[in-house]
Amino acid sequence: MAYGRHRNLSSYQGRSSSEALKKAEKSLASYRNKTVAFIIATIAYTAFLYSSGGAGHYLGGTPDASLSLSAAKGMNSMRAVGRKLQLTTWNIAAINNNPFEYWITYNNEYEDLMKKVENFLEEPGEQDVSVESVFTEEMFADLENQFKEIGWPSVKSYWDEQFKNRKIVSQFMKDPLLGSKRLTSMPDRITNTINVPGLPEPICRPTVINQYDGDLSNLNKWWTEWKRFMFVKKIKVSTKMGSEEKQIYSMLKPIKKSKYPEITEQEEIDSLPLQTMCGAIFDAILVHMMNTVSEPSIWQDLKRTMVAELNRMKFPHTLQILTSKYAESDIITLQEVSSSFVDNLSESSLGQRFHIISPSNMDGVRDQNSIIMLSKKSFPGGATKEISADITASFSPGVDIPVEKGDILAVTATHSDGVPFVVASFHGDTNGLATKPVLDALMKSIKLDSTLMTHQLIFGLDANTYEKAKPNKQQSVVDWGKHYAKFNLTSCWGDVPNPANYTTFNARTYLQPQLNKACKQSEKQEKGDVNPKDFILFQKGIFNVLQTWKDNTGDGTFTENKAFPTLKFPSDHAILSTIVQAKET
Repeated sequence: MAYGRHRNLSSYQGRSSSEALKKAEKSLASYRNKTVAFIIATIAYTAFLYSSGGAGHYLGGTPDASLSLSAAKGMNSMRAVGRKLQLTTWNIAAINNNPFEYWITYNNEYEDLMKKVENFLEEPGEQDVSVESVFTEEMFADLENQFKEIGWPSVKSYWDEQFKNRKIVSQFMKDPLLGSKRLTSMPDRITNTINVPGLPEPICRPTVINQYDGDLSNLNKWWTEWKRFMFVKKIKVSTKMGSEEKQIYSMLKPIKKSKYPEITEQEEIDSLPLQTMCGAIFDAILVHMMNTVSEPSIWQDLKRTMVAELNRMKFPHTLQILTSKYAESDIITLQEVSSSFVDNLSESSLGQRFHIISPSNMDGVRDQNSIIMLSKKSFPGGATKEISADITASFSPGVDIPVEKGDILAVTATHSDGVPFVVASFHGDTNGLATKPVLDALMKSIKLDSTLMTHQLIFGLDANTYEKAKPNKQQSVVDWGKHYAKFNLTSCWGDVPNPANYTTFNARTYLQPQLNKACKQSEKQEKGDVNPKDFILFQKGIFNVLQTWKDNTGDGTFTENKAFPTLKFPSDHAILSTIVQAKET
C-alpha cells in the first residue's frame, strides 16, 4: 500500500504545472456542474411538490428554501435506497357489551340458535302470549313495593291499562312507540354494563344481552337477581366531589319530552318508574324467549364462550394480530381505541418497536380514540408536533361537524431518510358526514402553516363511506373519491375507489333492543352494513403502490361474504395494509 501511494505521488510531482492547473480547473467545473444539478433538482422537487398535490401545493406563502432543500435530500435518499414503506390502518372497534348484538361467523349451533330467535320474533304464533304470563302479577307487585320504598310514584294504572294484556312480541317487543319514547332502550343504556373504577370486570345487569354470567335458566332465578341488582346493590361512582356509593336505580335519568316528543307529559313525570317497569318486562321476555327456543345449558354455554372470546379476549386477540402480522409496518393508524388498550400497547412488545401516540384531548368517557404508531426504526425521533387542534380550528365557522373528542389525531414526524411527514388518523361518524369536512380542514391547516409545505401526507381513516348512500344522509364512497382527488390525493385503492371493495360486513341480530334494525339470517349481506369504509390516503405522484390487502381473519387474508367479527377476529372493520415505494423522478 505504501509503495502504491509513493508511486502515485511521484507520478503527480513529475507532471508540469500547466497539467496540474488544467486538472484543477476540470475538477472545479465538475463540482460546479454537480452543485448546479443539485440546485436544479431541488427546485424541480419543490415544483413537483406543488404540482403533485403535496402539502405544499396548498400553501399560500413562499416555501422555505432550507425546508425544501432538506425535504429534497430526504426524498433523494429514499429513492436512492429504494425505500419501501408499509402503512396499516384498522378501526379495532370499541368493546360491544352485548355478545349477541351482531351476526358473527361461528358454528352451526350458533346459527341454529339465532335462527330460532329470529323465528320467535318474526312468526311467534301461539308463543305471542300476554305480558302478565311472563312478567307476572307477583313480579309487578314486588316492583310496586320497591317503588314505594324509594319514594317513586305508582305505575299500577299503566300496568293494568296499557301493559299486562299486551302480546309480548307483536305489541311489546315490536311496538315502535316504546322505541321512540326510549322506555326500554334508555334504562338498558344506563344499566346494561357499568364500569366501576378499581374493579377488573364491569358490573352487569341480569339480562341476556350483556356479559352477565349468572344463571338465567328460569324466570324466578332471573327476577331474584334483577331486583337485587337494581334496588339493593351499591357501587362506587365518580362524582365532582370524588366518589360515592350509589344504588343502580338512582343512576336512571328522567326521559324529557323536550328531547323525546312522543312521550306524554304525564309519562315524563312518571318516567323513572315507568322505564324501570318496561326494562324489567323487556328482560323477562328475553329470558323467557331464550329458554323457550333452546335448552338453558345450550344457549348459556354459547353465550359464555362468546363473551370470553369477543369481550374478555378482545384486547389479547387484537394485540396478537398486530404483533404477529403487522409489527413490520412503518406507520399504523388505529381508531376507536380505549385508554386501557393504549396502556396494553405500551406495555407489550409493540411498545418497544413503536412510538405510541395518543391525542392530547383523549376521551376517557366515550373512550373511542384515534391513535398513531410510528416505527422507532423508521421514525427514531417519534412525533415532533401534534396538529390536531389546528385541524378542528380550521372547520368552517358556524357549521356543525359531527366530530367528538379523540376522533382526530394528526402529528408531524421525520423519517430516518430525512423526509418530513404529516401522519393523521381519523374515525368518522356513523354516516360519514364529517369525513369530507375533516379532510378539508386538514388540508387547510397545512396551507396555513408554511413549515408543513414539503411534508408528505399519510392519512389512515375509517371514512364510514357507503356503496349505496342515502342522499344527504350518508357519505357516498364515489363522491368521497372525487373529493380527495380534488386535493391531488390518491389512495391505496387508486384514484377511484371501487364501491364493491368492502371493508365491513356486519348486521344486527334480533337479540338487541332496536328490532327495527335487525337483519334476518338470509338478509345479512343485503341489509347489513357491508360497505367500503377504510382508506389510506397520500399525495398523488409521490409513491408507487406495490401491494394492498385487506384482512378479516387475523392471518393476513380476507374471506369475502363472511360476517365479522368472529371469535378470533375481534373487529367489525377489516385491517387495511399497503406497501408503497418512492417514485423515481
